[in-house]
Order: sequence, then structure tokens, then C-alpha cells
Amino acid sequence: MKLIVGLGNPGLDYAETRHNFGFRVLDYYAGQLGVQWHQRAKFSALVAEAGSGGGKVILAKPQTFYNLVGQSVRQISHFYQIGLGDILVIHDEMALPLGTIRTRVGGSDAGNNGVKHIIGAVGAEFARVRLGSGLPTGANGDSQPRQDRRGYVLGRLSSEEAKLFDAELDTVSQIISEFISGKFNQTTYRQ
Repeated sequence: MKLIVGLGNPGLDYAETRHNFGFRVLDYYAGQLGVQWHQRAKFSALVAEAGSGGGKVILAKPQTFYNLVGQSVRQISHFYQIGLGDILVIHDEMALPLGTIRTRVGGSDAGNNGVKHIIGAVGAEFARVRLGSGLPTGANGDSQPRQDRRGYVLGRLSSEEAKLFDAELDTVSQIISEFISGKFNQTTYRQ
């Protein structure tokens, strides 16, 4: 059994923000699978279930706020007895420019409070899909905004940025399918 978690904030006010990249990816992937979301209060999450060649797959969008997602991941993984090696978390990454996708297993939270909360709740050795939400890389190699980082991640994409994000959806869906089938690779993709 695999658990695929998309990070985001609940509610329409956050639906199109950078912090909701994980939710948007899972909505797209659930649509491809033809599965429906169901509120599961005991998990503090919206959950969709699918069968695959590799067994059951649980898609989850925690309905706690972004910085508190660890409790939801812990509840789901304990209930279904899913080990860290079978968990994939999809989240925005301000340290990477928009259009960059980076995959990895384990590591630090890299300043992402949602990932930090998951690490505190279940440990660090889960797989991650990091979706760049940062600015174009500056002369010093930094892609993070200098001021108001909270406002930046809770900001909406321009129409041009939205097209770039939407162009990533098929690539991320392929990465999820590979993870489910046991073929997860640690690499970087650029649109």
C-alpha cells in the first residue's frame, strides 16, 4: 500500500496559491484515476482510494493548515500501517524556481514548515516531490523572494506562471505512477 500526500491549505481562499501546489497535483491525478475525494474526519483529511498493480493507493489532502500536516500523515500511516518508504509527499519549494521539479528521499525540511511537521510526526525517510515555486534564479543563485515570504507562498500565480505550473502536471503524475510501481528516481526536471 502507498500513501500519496499533497500539501496545501483548506478553503477557497488558498485554492490557487503557491502553497497549494500539492493539492492541485493530487486533484489532477485523482481526475486521471477517476476517483472521488471523501472527507475523513479521523484523518483530518480528504482521502481518495484507488487500486493499482502494486496494491491499494491512498491519496490524501490534509485539511489541517499547511504547517500542521504531520498529524494527518501520522494518523493515516498508522491506521493503514504504511511505512515511511511507502509515503510520497508533494509540496511547493520556494528555494527552487517555478518550473523545476526535484525528487528525493529523506533529508532536511529545507525551511518548509509543512515538511518539518511531517518529519516531527513520522520521521524523515519518506519520498518527496518538490515543486519549485520560487522566483527566477538571481545572480547569486537565490530563487527566494527577499521580503514577505508568507505573502509570496500564499500569493496567486500570474497567468503565465499558471501555464508553467500546469505544464508540470503530466510530469508529476508520471513521477507518482513510478513511485507507486516502485521505480522512484531522485532527479531534477525543468520545464
